[in-house]
Amino acid sequence: MDSGGDQVGRVRDVVVQSVRARRIQPPLVKGLVVELFARQRVFLPMARVRSIDAAQVLISGVVNTRRFSRRDTEDLVIDELFDSQITRTDGKPAVIFDIAMRPVRGHDWELSEVALREPGRMRRLGRTGHITIVEWRDLRPTVSDQPGGAEQLVAEFEAMKAADVAKELHDLHPERRVEVALALDDETLADALQELPEDEQVEVLGALEPERAADILEEMDPDDAADLINDLDPQMAEELLQRMEPEEAKDVRRLLVYAEFTAGGMMTPEPVIVSADARVADALALVREPDLPPALASMVFVCRTPLETPTGRLLGGVHFQRMLREPPSTLVSSLVDSELEPLDVNAAAPQVARYFATYNLVIAPVVDEERRLLGAVTVDDVLDHILPEDWRDQEMAQPAQTQSAPPQEVTHG
Repeated sequence: MDSGGDQVGRVRDVVVQSVRARRIQPPLVKGLVVELFARQRVFLPMARVRSIDAAQVLISGVVNTRRFSRRDTEDLVIDELFDSQITRTDGKPAVIFDIAMRPVRGHDWELSEVALREPGRMRRLGRTGHITIVEWRDLRPTVSDQPGGAEQLVAEFEAMKAADVAKELHDLHPERRVEVALALDDETLADALQELPEDEQVEVLGALEPERAADILEEMDPDDAADLINDLDPQMAEELLQRMEPEEAKDVRRLLVYAEFTAGGMMTPEPVIVSADARVADALALVREPDLPPALASMVFVCRTPLETPTGRLLGGVHFQRMLREPPSTLVSSLVDSELEPLDVNAAAPQVARYFATYNLVIAPVVDEERRLLGAVTVDDVLDHILPEDWRDQEMAQPAQTQSAPPQEVTHG
C-alpha cells in the first residue's frame, strides 16, 4: 500500500544478499519483489518500506516499474531458499521451511531466524513434521567458498570501512578489481567507489551493466555522483542519468551546472533544513537519522519555505552542540549563528578552504544571489578538491623502503 492507502501490488518474494559466502553477519534484505496489477514483477528497495505488519506493507516514494531481474550476488528467499537443504553448525542436515527477517538500523533489514525440518520428512495431510527454529548464525552456507573467489573477498569486506574496501580494490589487478566489484552489493560498491581514484571509478562503472551503473550512482552522494559523471563520456553520462530515478537524477543534474572547483560544484544538495517555527526537539529528531553523515548532522539550516533546495531565504545555521544545551521547546530560529555568513555558490575552492579555516567549520551553507539555500559544503568535500589530484594514489601506495640497498636474490626451499 502507498502512503495514500491505495494498493500498489502484492509481495511475491524477498531479495537478499547471496547466502553462499561465509558471512560474519546475517545477509541483508535488499528489497521486495512486487507483482503489479499488470502481472509484471518489479523490485522495491527496502529504503522505500515504511512499515510491515501481517496485513500489509506500507511504502513511500515512486515505484520503479522496470522488470525485476535477479543478480548473481542475490538470492530469492521463497523461490530459492525455501525447501533447500542446508547444514547446521553441529553438522546435521536440515531443510528450510520458513525464514524470518527483522529491522536492524535505519531502513535496513536482515535475515534473523530460520524454521527447519529434517530432510526426507515430506508434508502429509497438511502437516510439516517437527519444526526447529534457529538463529541464522547457526547455519552453514549452502555452497562453500572457492579459494581466492570473489565471494570470499566480498565476505571479508563486510567488516571493513569504505576507505579500506577501496584500498583493497585498488591493490587488485584491473580485471580482478572488476570481478570483485561486480560481486559487491550496491551500497558497499557505491561507498567504496567514492574513495577510489577517478580513473578506477570510471573503469569500474564502465564494466557494469547500464541499469546497475545507474543504481550505483543513485546510492552515491549526489556531489560524488556528479563528479564521477563529469569524468564519463558525455553519451554514457546522459544514458545513466536517464536510467536513474528522476528525483536522484534531478539532484545530480543541478550540481553539474556548476564548475567543479567552486562551492556549487563541491556542495551536497541535501543538508538538514528546518522551518522558522521548528523547535529544538524537531531539529534533533532530524539529525538523529542513522544514515545521515556526521558532517551533515553537525548543523541545521533555518529557511523560509520551501524547505527543499533551492529553499526560501536562508535565516541562518544552528550548530548541533548549541541545540544540545537548550530546552527541547526552544525555537531553533532563536539560536542561529549571526556571525556565520554563507558561501556564494560561485566561490572558488581556495576561497572556500580559507572560509573553513577561518570559522573552524565542518559544514557551511551555500546560497545564490537571492540568499536561497542551494546546498552545503562539508570539510571532506573541501579536502577532496584542494589536495593534489593523485592524493588517493599516494595514500593507497605501498610505503616506500627506508633503505636504498639493492634487491637481493631469494631462494625458496
